[in-house]
Amino acid sequence: MRLFSSFALTALATVANGAAVPRTEPAPVYDYDAIVVGGGPAGLSALSGLARVRVTPAYFRWAARQQLSHYPTVTMTNGTVTKITPGDDQNTHFIVTTNGPRSAGEVTLTARKIVLATGLRDILPETPGVRENWGQGIFWCPWCDGHEHADQSLGLLGSLDNVPGAVREMVTLNSDVVALVNGTNTPAFRAATDAKFDKWETYLELHKVPVDNRTITAITRLQSGENHDADPSLPTVPEHDLFRVDFEEGESLLRAAFLAAFPSEQMSKTAGLITNIPGVYAIGDANSDNTTNVPHAMFSGKRTAVYLHVKLAREDGERELNGTVAKRSLDHAARSLWDTVNGAPGDILYAGEFDQ
Repeated sequence: MRLFSSFALTALATVANGAAVPRTEPAPVYDYDAIVVGGGPAGLSALSGLARVRVTPAYFRWAARQQLSHYPTVTMTNGTVTKITPGDDQNTHFIVTTNGPRSAGEVTLTARKIVLATGLRDILPETPGVRENWGQGIFWCPWCDGHEHADQSLGLLGSLDNVPGAVREMVTLNSDVVALVNGTNTPAFRAATDAKFDKWETYLELHKVPVDNRTITAITRLQSGENHDADPSLPTVPEHDLFRVDFEEGESLLRAAFLAAFPSEQMSKTAGLITNIPGVYAIGDANSDNTTNVPHAMFSGKRTAVYLHVKLAREDGERELNGTVAKRSLDHAARSLWDTVNGAPGDILYAGEFDQ
């Protein structure tokens, strides 16, 4: 990686110095080239990518400080970003307001670019027990958590129109499945389900999935699925949770786990990594491409670091040459740099084709 980064920087320098330099505008002074907001895999990936090309990002929320502390251009701070505003009408820089345990009140910083790696927010119902057990036996991603609960009794949480799709996702993992639709088995929801999944009732009958329309009053944990004696060298071990579902009427129901289909919201609703505000990027789960997992988060962080680095270098070149840089030229440079720093297919560093 060090060789790749050095080579990419040399190539950019060659492009910038390939013509005579006329009158040079003074460079504006900002606190940072980029501020990364968020502490997950996407934010770490973007931060490390920028650090390795000596761009100066500031990083809020605790992360792998020890791994990144030897990069001299990185500043990492525990804190909360409370406000981000454009510094001018052209979005050439941004003003970021933060507060945190290390500051005596609000701190204002400036940066040329903003990277949002703040994840997404799940919009959970007020049913007692859902929020308390979210991510611990109640999950929404079968590809992330389903294997640990394979061959267990499963409850599907969500409205009726999401049930057939959920069954389709879990059919290879669970056979004892009950759809808990919480009062949404209504004519309106049935019509919506018809529109989304043809012959859905037949499909549920084929897989012996009953629909329980009773209103849920509480979900209570009876047993924790944590196994402190599990071999830590194993890639995965079963998790044996146990829950009791209580209803407004009738008997309670025991389930080992739940696959939920609740809505969520993300920071960006636009396609791609660039938001509707030029200079602001949304990566990882904060991105709107409906892909929420660690490899995607790291990939999107890496890709954004490449594109952001080239964008900064192009803006510097434009100022130095007092000219105009075309978007097509920027895209070509970003693609070239991506091809340089990206690993070969099959390599652990390979992150796919450039498609920004």
